[in-house]
Amino acid sequence: MPSLVYLDANATTPIEPRVAEAMLAALVGLPGNPSSGHAAGRAARRAVDAARRDVAALIGASRPDEIVFTSGGSESNVTALRAAMAALPGRRAVVTSTVEHASIHATLDHLAKTDGIAVRRVPVDGNGRLDLEAYQAALGPDTALVTLMTANNETGTLFPISDLVPAAHAAGALFHTDAVQAAGRVDIDVTGSGVDMVSLSAHKLHGPKGVGALYVRHGIPFSSLVTGGGQERGRRAGTENVPGIVGFGVAAGLARREADMIRLGCLRDRFEAAVVAALPDAVVLGDRRHRLANTACLAFPGVDAEMMLDRLDRAGIAASAGSACASGGQQPSRVFVAMGHGGLSRSIIRFSLSRLNSDANIDRLLAVLPSIAREARASLAEAAA
Repeated sequence: MPSLVYLDANATTPIEPRVAEAMLAALVGLPGNPSSGHAAGRAARRAVDAARRDVAALIGASRPDEIVFTSGGSESNVTALRAAMAALPGRRAVVTSTVEHASIHATLDHLAKTDGIAVRRVPVDGNGRLDLEAYQAALGPDTALVTLMTANNETGTLFPISDLVPAAHAAGALFHTDAVQAAGRVDIDVTGSGVDMVSLSAHKLHGPKGVGALYVRHGIPFSSLVTGGGQERGRRAGTENVPGIVGFGVAAGLARREADMIRLGCLRDRFEAAVVAALPDAVVLGDRRHRLANTACLAFPGVDAEMMLDRLDRAGIAASAGSACASGGQQPSRVFVAMGHGGLSRSIIRFSLSRLNSDANIDRLLAVLPSIAREARASLAEAAA
């Protein structure tokens, strides 16, 4: 079995060894509950507070107490939606896009059915770019919240969040962004952009799974999704996951100091150019100018993506057919349908890099990918004959 070439960083990233070491030290050396008043509890509290400062610094938050630790990006997203609706009960509309993460999309569907919330989904074009005129038209005096992702998890396309916030605020709405895929990959400045809430997740930046955060701008009315104890300043009940939070803090600090997106962008561009040269009908999806440097989303017309992924897996290469949160279903990807590429959706593969990837990884992928694509196309044609 060849060694693994891992190219599915948008699903999750391998944990960084320094993160794992810090987590193990916390697991063994910090036995106290951060809410306890004794020395062991105070030591755990100091570790959580240090991590809170590191996560705040990652996104340019001026106050560490604006960071609320959660179990991950999905919980942060759901918390933001429900908190915003509770903060502005006289407003009953949410503006979002057609390509949001499943946790946003499904929660808004649920709120529409159970609470009568009006959900206005702004369309995107064939490159995944937001229709700015439709966005402006969707805002109104009944808008409680705008929730738009910073970076799309399937294509990497970036939304111009800083440019979108003023119109939402002018309409009297709060603004939330799901920055799970973006944090550590593009510069985020919550103070400068004026966003009200931001969702984050540790495992997208070489931290542990099962821990995330929600940035809540100071002064924003907030109601907890998880109620009970007074943890997280009363904003999220439950004993803090100290080792996970410590790992998140270390990962956030490393992401700030060791950002490698220029190199990864060059790797991605070299990979895409070589694929298109070898397979001229391959299509690169997403906004070529404004997307994550680590993400290459390609369609291989006439090829079954799952068949290709199986053959890549046997060659020791991990990639995906899109969002891990949406895979496994029989329906075409909602994102690609919204972009007008529903007919290609079953032939699309996402390759997403991390700072642990090298030129050698791309060389190995390019050595096998064209022949795998040709073989998969031939097998599909033979089966259809």
